[in-house]
Amino acid sequence: MSERDGFPAGGFPAVRMRRNRRTGWLRRMVAENVLTPSDFIWPCFAIEGTNVCEPVVSMPGVERLSIDLLIKSARHARDLGIPCIAIFPVTPDHLKTPDGAEATNPDNLVCRAVSAVKDAVPDLGILCDVALDPFNSDGHDGIVRDGVIVNDETVDILCRQAMVQAAAGCDIIGPSDMMDGRVAAIRQALDAGGYQDMAIMSYAAKYASAFYGPFRDAVGSSGALKGDKKTYQMDPANTDEALREVALDLAEGADMVMIKPGLPYLDIIRRVKERFAAPTFAYHVSGEYAMIKAADANGWIDGDRAMYEALIALKRAGADGILTYAAIDLAEKMVADGVSSVRR
Repeated sequence: MSERDGFPAGGFPAVRMRRNRRTGWLRRMVAENVLTPSDFIWPCFAIEGTNVCEPVVSMPGVERLSIDLLIKSARHARDLGIPCIAIFPVTPDHLKTPDGAEATNPDNLVCRAVSAVKDAVPDLGILCDVALDPFNSDGHDGIVRDGVIVNDETVDILCRQAMVQAAAGCDIIGPSDMMDGRVAAIRQALDAGGYQDMAIMSYAAKYASAFYGPFRDAVGSSGALKGDKKTYQMDPANTDEALREVALDLAEGADMVMIKPGLPYLDIIRRVKERFAAPTFAYHVSGEYAMIKAADANGWIDGDRAMYEALIALKRAGADGILTYAAIDLAEKMVADGVSSVRR
């Protein structure tokens, strides 16, 4: 080894890289990245009814919960040290319309869930998704006119959606729709409505991905979706475009940005964090989660270790936090181990 780039000349046997790997305590001491419950945002699904718990078949371990049960799970998440949850509604089919009007109803399912959880667990953060796909009979994130997802009309509705969520008590607005100009419009609407301190976590680089299928099953939008989302979500081939999207969202008032999905886009996470040094989050999406769970169920991999490895990769790439359906399970293991991180 030559002396360059700060590395000294010399090598084996004076240098033995395995020395720092000999024991668990030593590996922990020199670890460059650590996962703790504070790194997680737990995405959960709210459903109508009382004492209702419906498993999501395509996402083993994930359930749709009525508000009363969601409150109990939210309290458990808080007690585990998870700082924030994201609530997604399973909107009844009869309330889904082409204009997604239910999204702006201050008494809709997500608003009632947010209010109830906030009243019961006030010191737990709540992230609300702003997009029309749970409310739109076409299954799209925006309004569809003659087969086209229209931008500006959708943005107007998203602003009203954000306002009812803010009034319900959410702490972070998360525009996931990928309409142009929506962050600026939502920021202006929130400020004008007296919500100057409401944070925005924009889904700034959201790709048109094949990994979203189980999520659409969970919220009941997969059967409604007509066509695809390639005209507004990003092309998986592009990376420079992601930097432009992030730059625009930050300039328009986003406080935090998200890359979605996670593992297939580690390069995007790294580029965004290095370029902007802004709070950067990764969404370990439903398909990523489901693949690990399915392989574990078939005995092909150790699911716990694989899940940890996937999430620490997101952290290592530069993510400050991770939205993951494994948040509760991993946090429980961390607490049971009596340490603030999972190490294998």
